Amino acid sequence: MLVSYNWLQDYVDVSNVNAKEIAEKMTRGGIEIDFIHDLNKGTKGIVIGYIEECNQHPNADKLNVCQVNIGEEEPVQIVCGAPNVAAGQYVVVAKVGAVLPGNFKIKKAKLRGEVSQGMICSLQELGIEAKYVQKEFAEGIYVLQEKHPVGSNAESILNLDDQVLELDLTANRADCLSMIGAAFEISALYNKELKLPNVELEFKEKGSKTNAVSVKIEDTDANPYYGAIVISGIKVAASPLWLQTRLMAAGIRPISNVVDVTNYVLLEYGQPLHAFDYERFGSSEVVVRRATEGEKLVTLDGVERALTTDDLVITNGSEPMALAGVMGGAVSEVQEDTSTILLESAYFEHTTVRKTSRDHGLRSDSSARYEKKGVDPKRIREAAKRAALLIVELAGGQISESIAEEDYLNSKEPVITLNPARLNNRLGTSISSEEIQQILKQLRFDYEVAGENLLVTAPTRRADIQIEEDLYEEVARIYGYDHIPITLPDSSTTQGGLTDYQAKSRLLRRYLEGVGLNQVITYSLTSPEKAKGFADRNENNRLITLSKPMSEERSTMRTSLIPHLFDVISYNNNRKNQDVFIYEIGSIFLSDEAPLTKQPLEKEMLAIALSGLWQNHSWQGEKKKVDFFVLKGVVEGILATFGLSDVIDFVPSQKPEMHPGRTASLLYKGEEIGYLGQVHPKQEKELNLKDVYVSQIDMKKLLTLDIEGVIYQSLPRFPAMVRDIALVVDKNMTSSQLKDIIEEAGGDLLKDSHVFDLYEGEHLEVGKKSLAYTLTYFDPEKTLTDEEVTERHQLVLKALEEKANATLRA
Repeated sequence: MLVSYNWLQDYVDVSNVNAKEIAEKMTRGGIEIDFIHDLNKGTKGIVIGYIEECNQHPNADKLNVCQVNIGEEEPVQIVCGAPNVAAGQYVVVAKVGAVLPGNFKIKKAKLRGEVSQGMICSLQELGIEAKYVQKEFAEGIYVLQEKHPVGSNAESILNLDDQVLELDLTANRADCLSMIGAAFEISALYNKELKLPNVELEFKEKGSKTNAVSVKIEDTDANPYYGAIVISGIKVAASPLWLQTRLMAAGIRPISNVVDVTNYVLLEYGQPLHAFDYERFGSSEVVVRRATEGEKLVTLDGVERALTTDDLVITNGSEPMALAGVMGGAVSEVQEDTSTILLESAYFEHTTVRKTSRDHGLRSDSSARYEKKGVDPKRIREAAKRAALLIVELAGGQISESIAEEDYLNSKEPVITLNPARLNNRLGTSISSEEIQQILKQLRFDYEVAGENLLVTAPTRRADIQIEEDLYEEVARIYGYDHIPITLPDSSTTQGGLTDYQAKSRLLRRYLEGVGLNQVITYSLTSPEKAKGFADRNENNRLITLSKPMSEERSTMRTSLIPHLFDVISYNNNRKNQDVFIYEIGSIFLSDEAPLTKQPLEKEMLAIALSGLWQNHSWQGEKKKVDFFVLKGVVEGILATFGLSDVIDFVPSQKPEMHPGRTASLLYKGEEIGYLGQVHPKQEKELNLKDVYVSQIDMKKLLTLDIEGVIYQSLPRFPAMVRDIALVVDKNMTSSQLKDIIEEAGGDLLKDSHVFDLYEGEHLEVGKKSLAYTLTYFDPEKTLTDEEVTERHQLVLKALEEKANATLRA
């Protein structure tokens, strides 16, 4: 909302404070002022001039030589190239020595041999944006429609000495979407008298019933009030300058006196109005109803719109003439030859207007006020009368005998009990009941004293005041937040901290970023095709679809993080970034029913995707592509970080979207908590990707495993003994299986065992492979003898032979 400082003076005398001080006061009172717009963009020395003569330039076809009276002894000669310049016009003149926006200084000049002593200005040249300038002056100079004293200061006449406050309103303060609403606020903050238009005393119902209309509302829930006034004998013309400048200051382009008045009252009262051409409306009956499916309406923006039964329309009894609360129709638009108008003032239910506005992608100043409940039910008639009076004043005409209306509106004001003791307890203040009553008077809230309580009547213009706590906020705002004492909470406090799960999550992120991975965040919504990929193959799982998706690509809740990581890799590859190492921590959504009757299961997962060169040391000539063991090393680092290396097993597995020979599951006591491996070549080809390795792990299972704590020991005093063995085993025998056998047979003397070589090929039987291990024996209490180690080592070899059919490689 844009609030003109000069216009504000009509309602509240704030001449003793400037716009900056008002902005500070309002911001501290709870309504933030984003910006103060100074309408003077650097203009100095402009005056009103009168063109006495206008003749063709002798040496130029598109220039005119004008003799302009600017209040000095003699007219000055100005050469002007505007197509609409003519004798007898009152215009804006920048004299020699004047300054225009952009520090453009006006000097005496010669144009094609003729002296020019100044410049006749357009509004754009004075710093007014073209979109706010009337169409007839868009390509030429601005011509004033009324007479003004020549030589007078044009800055004040054009309202260029004004400043405009830009209010950043929250949804609950829609009452300030009007000049009167803003005036109520400033009047309360400064405790100043409020002056409002005395419409009821000025409005005189006159004329005959000749042009009277009838009103019928079919959907009283969506439209509880509709009123119409017929004004006949008007003359559509340009608005007076005062009205044009006020509209321009509020960001609205002047159009004509009738339309400008409806916009003016919209800004003044916050009440949307619409003027129909009565003859083009084509009926003396106004019927408000729901549109029929497929019904058409061409709105004022020239777009033909297909309506639905969700849309509320204003009709002439048969055809739609306007989208209720959003925009009028082009058929009944007020035009230059309009002589009779039908003036609408109504109250439309906010959800109906919001849906119509959203469905048609059509927002207007009217819809914004209805949507936010910014319309005061008690000022609907008053706004209509105010507009009718202004139209008659500016366009002539005669008002019909009465307002035709149907009224089902409940405008009862809520009465709220305010207890001063509870207020002070909540705010931490000691404001007396008398001070609270004074604040309520400043707010213009009626109240009654009932013992220790105050019975406060919340006005209809403040739809946000519904409960006692709302009144606490109002008292605090006007009392001044700066005056509320700063105290510590009078209660027990709990020291903040991270839960174990949160701490481990942060540690996990630090580790992943430390090894070179970048975090990404992708959409939780995906397409049905992507939701089926890499998902849990439990036969009971069902896809979770949205009832009203934005698009097919965002219609289904994801069941895996991995498909969207492919999108990130493709996006990078398409921009010549071939080395992509990323991870995401996010939720997947699973359900065993469709449609849903309860919340789906939400599981937090960790997903990793690697592609490209893991190492690329050009100086050393060393390059290493991402492979299974690179990814396995990253995952092993995660397990080591949380002390899980000894309790998690890597077991070969088969998954539909994964490479059959390069995929492993992570098992904890036989239960799968995740998997890793290369994406299936067929899948990579469909995605136009190459050598992508992925992993997905259940975060809850990973970070909440019940494991023994780490026990630290001092460095050993006695030496260890090391034995290496090379075993020939079946190809399907895994290293982890052999390691389990070794450690079980080695007992307490075997402190470490790890594989250091794998051999397959020549000199081995078909179906066999060789795995070499280093075994470390150690006793913390003494130095082991060779005989003791040999004895235990033989037990290990015997166990390997019996349980794995392993033989020592020669």
